[in-house]
Amino acid sequence: MSVVLVINSGSSSLKYQLIEVEASQTLASGLIERIGRGVGHSRHDSLGSTWDAAVEVADHEGAFAVMLEAFAAHGPSLEAHAPIAIGHRVVQGGARFIEPTVITPLVKINIDELSALAPLHNPANLEGIEAAQRAFPDVPHVAVFDTAFHQTMPPAAYTYAIDRKLAEKHRIRRYGFHGTSHRFVSRAAADFLERPVDELRMIVLHLGNGASACAVAEGRSVETSMGMTPLEGLVMGTRSGDIDPAVLLHLERRAGFDADGLDDLLNTKSGILGLSGHADMRDLVASRATGDAAATLALEVYAHRVRAYVGAYAAQLGRVDAIAFTAGVGENSSEVRELSLAGLEGFGVELDPERNRVRGTHARRISTDASKTAVLVVPTNEELEIARQTLELVGA
Repeated sequence: MSVVLVINSGSSSLKYQLIEVEASQTLASGLIERIGRGVGHSRHDSLGSTWDAAVEVADHEGAFAVMLEAFAAHGPSLEAHAPIAIGHRVVQGGARFIEPTVITPLVKINIDELSALAPLHNPANLEGIEAAQRAFPDVPHVAVFDTAFHQTMPPAAYTYAIDRKLAEKHRIRRYGFHGTSHRFVSRAAADFLERPVDELRMIVLHLGNGASACAVAEGRSVETSMGMTPLEGLVMGTRSGDIDPAVLLHLERRAGFDADGLDDLLNTKSGILGLSGHADMRDLVASRATGDAAATLALEVYAHRVRAYVGAYAAQLGRVDAIAFTAGVGENSSEVRELSLAGLEGFGVELDPERNRVRGTHARRISTDASKTAVLVVPTNEELEIARQTLELVGA
């Protein structure tokens, strides 16, 4: 069996999936929350059942102990379904890591050094790696980087127009994120269309609480909306997306904000939350339906930004064979999809309203048969993509 254990380690959480890769089957999944924060919660899903428990876990090593106990108590057996490798999500790989990488002591040093670019993510990813290596010392561990897929962007796409030497010294450039999702969805979209991915030019819209757009040409990322950090680009649940940098200087001079205050404002108090008071798109759409003016404007701003990126990427690609919506909002909100594509008929987009309203868990077309640009909803599966890349690297 080609079984891979996928680990996504956050600062106070541990997510895991045990995946039979060749069958694309999740054998078990789970989540341990509030690590190091007193009494937390664990969930283990396996064999169609779910087990929840209150737990108190001091660190990530303790979280792995909880995970192993869950497998032993509720299955499947890790002896009968022994993972041949462990795949780890790592957020920031910088310009150094352009593909999945077997984790060595030197790789861990590099992940740690790149923490300056992702201080909320890479240290936690590294804690998970070290705890996993202690728990599973006899199998290879592989890092799959969120930024890797975007390292095919040309210099004109990833370079900021600031002092070149200053940018080089501090590694300031556009890296992009959600790369694992964009890679998975672009290939799944090609499979759905029954066309080779290296013949297609498409735009992938990963719309969740975090959101990003990606222009994919012949299977390669050539442009993406997130930049040096995940703050740039589309309007998100609590993040502002694109904003005039002078706004920050204005707030510093006139409103007394410091760097930490601006960071908090743009990352946790902006986006649709800042515009409407709602961070969840479902709540925003429901408030708009009641005539709430703030919710209506927030949704219009959100969709306006998506349309702007679709138009820009259409220009970069030259033609658009497909647009694929994915992630929580992209997969589930027919309203967001409709508003985001309104007025794009000149780009060959013709949405089918009835198809768009149909909900489902599989890839589906929501454009008309006559639409020159195929519009799809493609559920993402980042864990399966990590497992596939891990398996491919270890050569099992």
